[in-house]
Amino acid sequence: MATAGGLFLPRRLFSRNIRGCTVAAFSCILFRKSCFAFASIPTNHKFGAASTVLQMSTSTCASTLTVAQFPCLSDNYGYLIHDEASGQTAAIDTPCARTYQKELKKRGWKLTHIFNTHHHYDHVGGNEELKTDGVTIYGPVNEQSKIPGIDVAVGAGDTVQFGESTGTVMDVGGHTLGHIAYFFPREKWVFVGDSLFALGCGKMFEGTPAQFWTSLKGLRELPDDTTVYCAHEYTESNAKFAFSVEPGNAELQQRVEEVKAKRVRGEPTVPSLLGEEKKTNPFLRVDISDEIRNNVGVKDGDSDADAFGKVRHAKDTFRG
Repeated sequence: MATAGGLFLPRRLFSRNIRGCTVAAFSCILFRKSCFAFASIPTNHKFGAASTVLQMSTSTCASTLTVAQFPCLSDNYGYLIHDEASGQTAAIDTPCARTYQKELKKRGWKLTHIFNTHHHYDHVGGNEELKTDGVTIYGPVNEQSKIPGIDVAVGAGDTVQFGESTGTVMDVGGHTLGHIAYFFPREKWVFVGDSLFALGCGKMFEGTPAQFWTSLKGLRELPDDTTVYCAHEYTESNAKFAFSVEPGNAELQQRVEEVKAKRVRGEPTVPSLLGEEKKTNPFLRVDISDEIRNNVGVKDGDSDADAFGKVRHAKDTFRG
């Protein structure tokens, strides 16, 4: 089945060379120059009617990193990044230590790093139990007193070395004041925690509209083919709100139907591509969509940050 920018070959074990990248997997989704593979395995962990474990690997020819994605708690996603060359493994946040331990054991990986995005318990709750000899915990500099076991505090513009890859730390404050994201430019991955969701963004618990809007604009500047790994399966709910404020968006209409179909099949809607978020996520479109602005009551003289605040308030009170 052809997709925008690539080809999807389902349920077939193969090994071949695609644009210089060797791929061996159950399935292959080719997006531009990156090769993606996934295997979907049913589990009894419930995200709505059904759930899956999604294991993804990616190669950009130079990279040896693999991402494993799995459900945690009621609606969190856990992530492990593994570098084949060095044997290092990083957890992106730690919603549940027991789940991470199970996933590590299943894959034969040894945890070496924890990259925390913010201080909420469903992101740092497993830190202390998972921190053993050789595990280094990184976390936001502006929340370091709230990050259990933190070893290295990082902020905007800092880099983290993981295996043969380098991640850049981004300030994405708004959900919490010191929230950060980890962007891996070679792989074109960004781990955003609760700052940006598929078709949504996090609640503004601590920040201001101006701060949060600045953060989202920074994420929006990343390349369209960046893969966005967010922390929760909220997409179906987010889709209902997005459609309520921009029903005339044809690309959103199509995406809403795709999200519904995935959830009926028990499939994850995460990760997503940043390019599709730019076209359909109302929180990235408050400065470019007159339809959204009109539907949330943006007035002449309101700044774009004001407009974002009104969209966020509309989502907070949405009962659709």
